[in-house]
Amino acid sequence: MKRNVGIPRQTSLATPVVPNPFVHQIDLTNADKIRIALMSVFVVPIRLVFCAIFLLSGYLIATIALAFRTPEEKNKPLCGWRKSFHRPLAFLGRAICFSVGFHNVKTKGQCGLASEAPIAVVAPHSTFFDAMVLFYFPYLPTSLARAEQFPPLMKTLMEFTQPVYVNREDPNSRQNTIKEINRRAKSGGKWPQIIIFPEGTCTNRKAVINFKSGAFYPCMPVQPVCIRYPNKMDTYTWTWEGPGAFSCFWLTLCNFHNSMEIEFLPVIVPSEEEKNNVKLYAERVRRVMAESLEVPTTDHSFDDCRLMKQAGKLKMPLSTGLVEFSKLNNKLGVKLEDLQSMLERYSSIAPCKTGVITLDEFASYLRLPKSEALEQVFALYDRNCSGMIDFREYVIGLSLVSSPANTEETIKLAFKLFDQEDKGYISREDLTGILQNAFGMADVDELFEQVDTKNDDKITYDEFKAYAESHPEYAKLFTTYREAKEMSTNGNAAHAKSE
Repeated sequence: MKRNVGIPRQTSLATPVVPNPFVHQIDLTNADKIRIALMSVFVVPIRLVFCAIFLLSGYLIATIALAFRTPEEKNKPLCGWRKSFHRPLAFLGRAICFSVGFHNVKTKGQCGLASEAPIAVVAPHSTFFDAMVLFYFPYLPTSLARAEQFPPLMKTLMEFTQPVYVNREDPNSRQNTIKEINRRAKSGGKWPQIIIFPEGTCTNRKAVINFKSGAFYPCMPVQPVCIRYPNKMDTYTWTWEGPGAFSCFWLTLCNFHNSMEIEFLPVIVPSEEEKNNVKLYAERVRRVMAESLEVPTTDHSFDDCRLMKQAGKLKMPLSTGLVEFSKLNNKLGVKLEDLQSMLERYSSIAPCKTGVITLDEFASYLRLPKSEALEQVFALYDRNCSGMIDFREYVIGLSLVSSPANTEETIKLAFKLFDQEDKGYISREDLTGILQNAFGMADVDELFEQVDTKNDDKITYDEFKAYAESHPEYAKLFTTYREAKEMSTNGNAAHAKSE
């Protein structure tokens, strides 16, 4: 396959180091299955009973601590006798961790005070077990939470920590959440530390994904906190593809022992430049945490998960939607809405089972036979020379190859090429003559009828333009054909002149 070298590859858009940070698989041996069966019968019920006892005890203590609060008190940090219940609840939290098998949670480093670092950013976020980190702070911290996601018993326990509630149904929720985080962070240590998982979703811990900026907007010092699960079998990871929440919980209960390490890294203070650009601040903190965890960073983000979800609705593999949205947004300026539209169009080209486009499928979508020009354009999309185009390559191809070529000038030149007699429209014979000459295409009826939306056996400029704009892939094909034709013409003229 010939490759057009006119458009060089951009190393900044290289394939991500970690192809899919949102997938996890557990491989159980026969010995594991026997252990799980025995533990499920003889040990797990006992562990669940202890969990229930400690949970109910915590609920009663939290109920007493929160009793008879006035509306004014609810907007202030707990104080006086109410504050004294923090240590008993932290102890019960650790007891719950012990009862589910986390017998020795190791901590490293020194946890800063709320006055030194009002916000603690925790990564990587890979499981609901990450919430246990709250119980290993010297003083129970608060967190972000959705009120509707907790049953009454858990809601009372969460209420004791005075979380910053997020309401996704409220269009102003994001701004209100940022304002509340800012208010507490700048209270001079009156409020407890706020724990934030800046990745915004669960990963498989093989890389640190893009950080959201919410924790960094107050431009206050933050303390990075790293979580590790150094176990032979990973039953904890709960991602978009893999075991569900109940499976992870039950398999973890069936382990003899579960290990967890919490490392408090030194507090990071933002520079003046970072205060003016919180993305730089977030990136520095992410880089520090990735180095400590000894894993790479990747530009995948929660928006990739949204695209994965859309891919699932389109009956395609979830991994189809993985494009490193943050990188494409920064480098190409594409928005999430643009990618969602592109994914819908892509699903009409790529087979649902594979989620990738071959040359045959590319030709079928454009209703063209294979030709040298088509192979050159396909090669420009196929960035890793695999012989297939995935969705990420398709987005980059549209942005760097097709869309720049799909200008008003190009469309006018293409229309003029077909309408050689300057009739103001393209006839079926005009279309057949050019496509047969350019691509060896004999039957153009299906393509002609698609473009001829008025069904009057004529393609006007408006119809031609509308179709070209909805199929930008044709633009690069046209420019490739035109360049080849010009080179051929110039070559023939030079040869004639030399003779």
